[in-house]
Parts: sequence; structure tokens; C-alpha cells
Amino acid sequence: MAPDQSLSAAGLETELFVSKMDCPSEENLIRMALSNVPDIEKISFNLSTRTITALHQGSPDAIVDALQPLRLGVELRGSQPAKLRAQAVSTISTLGIPKMDCPSEENMIRLVLGDIVSIKKLDFDLGRRQLHVAHTGPLEPILAKLIPLQLGSHLIGSREDFSATDAGSDEAGDASESRTLRLLLAINAVMFVIEMVWGLVAQSAGLVADSLDMFADAAVYGLALYAVGRAAALKTRAAHLAGWLQLVLAVGALGEVLRRFAFGSEPESSLMMGVGALALIANVACLVMIAKKRDRGAHMKASYIFSANDVIANVGVILAGALVTWTGSPYPDLVVGTVIGIIVLNGARRILKLK
Repeated sequence: MAPDQSLSAAGLETELFVSKMDCPSEENLIRMALSNVPDIEKISFNLSTRTITALHQGSPDAIVDALQPLRLGVELRGSQPAKLRAQAVSTISTLGIPKMDCPSEENMIRLVLGDIVSIKKLDFDLGRRQLHVAHTGPLEPILAKLIPLQLGSHLIGSREDFSATDAGSDEAGDASESRTLRLLLAINAVMFVIEMVWGLVAQSAGLVADSLDMFADAAVYGLALYAVGRAAALKTRAAHLAGWLQLVLAVGALGEVLRRFAFGSEPESSLMMGVGALALIANVACLVMIAKKRDRGAHMKASYIFSANDVIANVGVILAGALVTWTGSPYPDLVVGTVIGIIVLNGARRILKLK
């Protein structure tokens, strides 16, 4: 009896998945619903993964029963004695990933590792092409997910980490990041439509290709928001859908470039520069929004790099428009369109390699 009483006194730590909890309003509803459940000592929310961790006495069924009327898709993931959880030792493994040199690879890695529950934290270092993984289980399932990506993933070293973390300490920051990502998604989606329409009107391969770059970013942001907390099959299906759509658009844009190389085109440089400048303003606005958050973690740092790369592409379109005016030749526009189209096509290829 003594060991059982000791574990009971320590309480239980219960984790629940709430599929429709994606903003602070649902969090407040849940807090209100659980305020009448006795013996709950602490509740931690993680909006980005849509999970709740409760430290409590008694049965976890009481928590589930209190949340069911909210119809937020509550699912009990598991409970364990808090005493045992506190003694768990985390391992930090450093992985070398030599072909991880841009944010698109980082997002693919986040996607394939999203369902491994033993992973507590991912810390990306794109400069050194390394990934630091904090995990409590064996490393083999993690490497098994990464190797099919053919990015050269390998173990550099591992060490024990006894530092404690509080999953709920960053919940406000997670919610803020989610709102920022939603706004980035909206901006990129709107600019995709604007650049595509005016690129066709202006007969500009550069604008059409740059619109696809906007679509690629919107797809990545939308996929990141959709995939949080969902099953691996749904994540892969969503990734493949975005990848195929991106592939079709990229092939169409490159086909249009070839057609204009063969039959000629007369891009309107003033429209190229005007719409390119509008896209530049939009991406600078994205940079300003995430500049203060880029040091919170690698994910926001990657988003910052995405927008910085878009700024470079926008400047390329504007310069191509100026060169069209100066030289009277459509080739600067076609060259820029080809380069951006190839970049988008390569991004689609990498997404479609996800298993």
C-alpha cells in the first residue's frame, strides 16, 4: 500500500489532445469548464500542438467528461504518475544534416517528426546544418523518419539533459506566433492572386513566377498551421496536395517562359516594376511582423528567412523590369522567371518526397 499511496499523493499528469483548440478563446472556455473539476492543481496549454497537460488527483475521466460538452474534439492521450514523469531524463541528440540549407528543408523535417511523442523540442541551426533534438525515447525512430528525405541525416553526438521545462510557460508566445503565421499566410495568398493576374496582363514571366513563390510560402504556412496535432496520414496527404499543386503551377510557368522564348513577348515594364514594388512592400511588412519573434525559436527564424528571400526575388523582378525598359528586350524578364520557376519547382519536388 505504501508505494500506491506515495504515487497517489504525487498526483497524475494527464495529456489531452483538443483538435479544435486553436486560439485563446477556446483556452478560456476550457479553463472555465475545468474550474468546477476538483483536485486539479495545474493546467498547461500548448495551442501550437493543441494539447493540454493537467496535474491532478483522481481519475482523468472527470476532466474528459467536463470538456466533452464543449465539442472541441477532446481525446485522452494518456496519464502517468507525476512522480515518475518528474524523474524522466531527457536526451539531447545533435544530428548533422548536410543538405539542410534553407527553411523548406526545416519545414519538411518538422512535418515528418511531428507525430513522434518522445520529441520535446527541435532546435535548428541552418548555418551549421545541424538539428538538436530533445527527446526521452530512443533516437532510432527519429532517424528512421529523416533518412527517407535523403538530406544526409546522421548522428553527431548525444548527451543527457536534466533541465526541467514547463510546457505551458510559452503558451502566450505560441498563440502570438500562430496569429503571426496566419497573417503571413493571408498576405502571401493575396499577393499570389495579385501577381498572377497582373503578371498575365503584363505578359511578365517574372511576375508569374514570383506569384508562384508567394503561393509556395502560403502553402508552407498553411500546411504548418493545418498539420499541428493531426495524424501522420493527414499531414502527408496535405503535404502532397500542396506539392502537386505547386508542381503543376511551376511547370505551367516554365512552359509559359519557353513559349515566350519561342514566340516572343512584350512585357510591360511599368506594370512589372509597379506590381513588383507592391510585392516588395508586402514582404517587408512580413519581415517587420516577425522580426521581434525570430529569436523565440528556429520556426520563426525560418519564417523570417522565407520573407527575406522573397524580398530578394521582388528586387529581382523590379530590376528585370528596369532592364526591359533600358534594353527594350524581354530576356531579363524571361531569365528572372526561369530562375524563380526552377526554385519553386525544386521546392515542390522536395515536398513530394515526403513519406
